[in-house]
Amino acid sequence: MQEIKLSGFGGQGIIMMGMILGKAATLYDNKYATLTQSFGPEARGGACSAQLIISETKILYPYLTAPDILVAMSQEAYEKFEPTLKDGGILILEQNLVKPHNHEGRVREFAIPATRIAESLGNRMFANMVMLGFVCAVTGVVPKEALVKAVKDTLPARVLEKNLTALEQGYQQGMAQLEQQQ
Repeated sequence: MQEIKLSGFGGQGIIMMGMILGKAATLYDNKYATLTQSFGPEARGGACSAQLIISETKILYPYLTAPDILVAMSQEAYEKFEPTLKDGGILILEQNLVKPHNHEGRVREFAIPATRIAESLGNRMFANMVMLGFVCAVTGVVPKEALVKAVKDTLPARVLEKNLTALEQGYQQGMAQLEQQQ
């Protein structure tokens, strides 16, 4: 079982990331998943998070106890949720928006300039897909093929190609970082 917290601020597509990752796990990777979400009263700009549990067996309690994987796409989310990350967990940061503290080897840290990559593709709204591809590569929580199918099932055709390009760029960045660490 893996507990995953995706966090950032409203408008970054955090909840969509959780929905797509959960769909990839359940529909295309034969796993079980639960998704809960929380966000502030603001439609955009307020803190939000998606809590996802992915398991090989049925999930009896749908809420996270301590995440194995934390994705922080804003400094506020990082400050709030980083202390809850399990020792030995995986911390994934939006490197241009989050300045991490010294973790002293407590967690494995990865970072990607997801927003900058999305902007190079023409719209910062693709940052969540860049991050989702990166998460897939560095954690292996779902196979890439399952994630691509879930994206195709979820997004409308008019925005699909750019989102798949963003997903692929994030995935390639993640694979490159894994190779550098070995």
